[in-house]
Amino acid sequence: MQLAHDLTADPSRKTARLLAALLAMLLLALLPLRAMADDPLLPRFLAEVPAATLVPGADAYGPVRADTAVAPVLRGGETIGWAFITSDFVGTTGYSGKPIHILVALDTEARVSGLKLVKHSEPIVLIGIPQSKIEAMLADFVGLDLVAAAGGAEHPLKIISGATVTVMVIDDSVVRAGLRVARMLGLGGLTAEAATSGPRYTINTDAVAAPDWLALLGDGSLRRLSLDVAQINATFAADPDPRAAARALTDPPETTFIDMYASLVSIPGLGNALLDARERANLTQWLAEDKRGAETGGTAHAILVAARGLYSFKGSGYVRGGIFDRIQLIQGDLSVRFHDRDHRRLGEIAATAAPALPEMDLFRIPADSGFDPTQPWRLQLLISRDVAARDKVFTTFDLGWQPPAQFLNAVAPAATPAAASASDAEGAAKSALWKRIWQGKKLQIGAVSVMLAVLTAAFFFQNYLTRSAALTFWFRIGYLSATLVFLGWYANAQLSIVNLMALTGALATGFSWDAFLMDPLTFILWFSVAAALLFWGRGAYCGWLCPFGALQELTNRIAKFFRVPQWQLPWGLHERLWAVKYMIFLGLFGATLVSIEQAEHLAEVEPFKTAIVLKFARAWPFTLYALVLLGIGLFVERFYCRYLCPLGAALAIPARMRMFDWLKRYRDCGNPCRTCANECMVQAIHPTGEINPNECLNCLHCQVQYQSKTICPVVIRQLKRREAVAAAPSQPVEAKARAPKSTHS
Repeated sequence: MQLAHDLTADPSRKTARLLAALLAMLLLALLPLRAMADDPLLPRFLAEVPAATLVPGADAYGPVRADTAVAPVLRGGETIGWAFITSDFVGTTGYSGKPIHILVALDTEARVSGLKLVKHSEPIVLIGIPQSKIEAMLADFVGLDLVAAAGGAEHPLKIISGATVTVMVIDDSVVRAGLRVARMLGLGGLTAEAATSGPRYTINTDAVAAPDWLALLGDGSLRRLSLDVAQINATFAADPDPRAAARALTDPPETTFIDMYASLVSIPGLGNALLDARERANLTQWLAEDKRGAETGGTAHAILVAARGLYSFKGSGYVRGGIFDRIQLIQGDLSVRFHDRDHRRLGEIAATAAPALPEMDLFRIPADSGFDPTQPWRLQLLISRDVAARDKVFTTFDLGWQPPAQFLNAVAPAATPAAASASDAEGAAKSALWKRIWQGKKLQIGAVSVMLAVLTAAFFFQNYLTRSAALTFWFRIGYLSATLVFLGWYANAQLSIVNLMALTGALATGFSWDAFLMDPLTFILWFSVAAALLFWGRGAYCGWLCPFGALQELTNRIAKFFRVPQWQLPWGLHERLWAVKYMIFLGLFGATLVSIEQAEHLAEVEPFKTAIVLKFARAWPFTLYALVLLGIGLFVERFYCRYLCPLGAALAIPARMRMFDWLKRYRDCGNPCRTCANECMVQAIHPTGEINPNECLNCLHCQVQYQSKTICPVVIRQLKRREAVAAAPSQPVEAKARAPKSTHS
């Protein structure tokens, strides 16, 4: 009875309480629904995708191997490749919080020969992105050489606007799963990664190197690669291209082509032997400046490379801001190419009896590269020969280096179960992916942080801001414009009810932060929304940071400028329409529990993807729907926000927990004065004067009127009273001057 009375007395406010209780019960029901480990997915999808569809020319699949979820791809009974599902080997959690399943085929040389997106729950791909764009993006992976990828070579990646996170997850999962399968099967000469066993090492910082150049060469602290003209001519003579031999060098055979030396001078003992005190101090500072490994705890290192001879390891084509294309450092699967920012010239070598070397340079190995100073590495030298106006042939030579025993301290490895090691490696790979995404969006993250700081300051000091109606108006117009153009159309940082669906799915199947960290701007906005709900309610986001809300309000402002008539619904109808958005939200939440894919289709009640993410470049029914909502909004301000937005309803429920009431009111508000209620753009002020926090967008217009000396009757009355008080003392003084003196003084 009490609940029925409450809902009748104040439908919007009490409905939120009821929905909060229902939401809590549904979330509790989700907790036991933890997904168990499934059997390999490959057999299921092989039955759905014909071999010829995956790999042109193939006619069948062979049986799935018993030891791993891989099946041969056959042509006339001959194995031409191997098929697998990425999610059978690596975590492929996408933006939706659910796996992205990709069927991939590798040929015998570890090249991608075909792939197909077979199942996913990515909302932007389900509806927003045309299938042709997805197929074109996937087609770019065909021919990808995983042997080169294992060596650190980069490959072009076609990013689809609005689906950046999904594309990067697909790329990461294809490469990592492909490398794992290629190593297991020995494709392209790749071998399985050896299990970590035996002793591990740390650098012995107390070891001292010999101060003499020849002694450093003798004990392996300094390694040398020496090639003469005869060796180079012989190498190119063996090249299959006959033009290489025809362009032989004409210098005497014994002429030094290149005499190159290298050492790892970031090892203290070697740095002390090869560099003087000033160079060591500069090197220490230079390495400390590299913050690229701050998140992973990586440390920058440096190698010394010096040479003489006809050939330059730096190359004459090197320009500032470019890359050194003649040398690269290789350690296992790691490949490091050096850029201008990681290069410094060396003035002189401190070791005694060092030869005269025209080229002496230091190269910094980035802190986030994964380089291990205790393990062997090689410096690969690329040598080219012009054979035509635009044609060249290439060959490579390696200078191998490993730390001498005196610079290593053995450390016994901790016993780690194999399963745990695999789990740790998978977690590290996921972590590396989202960190790479965050690194690539530093400027956008900084801009969003500034916007949030400005809005927070405006709310905290709203009494000062709202003293000026003009300042408040233009501040709001400017901020909403930045929200629409930067947050929305440029950065695609539009929050959605789909985000909450992904959270629900993650709670049901095993929560992980990795999926939510894939989109930094969305993560930051959700974090700020959670904090703002406790201070100001849902208005901080809905009123200021929602790009579609900004689009509605700005278009309505333009309509008002051109004197488009504004419609205000009767209070009784308006109050009851508030409940519609709560019903939509509850329906979507219930659909999520049944099928998140179906719920994401139903979430198209939000026009956000159409108007903001895809900028209306979409099928006509979606575009028409968004335009109709904006069209109604020209006459009924923020129509969608008021009555239809499920995200606004979802935010209004926890907003009941806010700790402060920042919006000030007078006792006269609502009785008799209704100026603020009549001018509230979303009719969030009851006729009785109180503000409904579930509907308020914190636009601050009522606070401008609260302090207005020309609109608010309370302020006007106070000003008149003050004027009267200020004038009152002068009247008794004048009267006393005219009156006769009292005889009783």
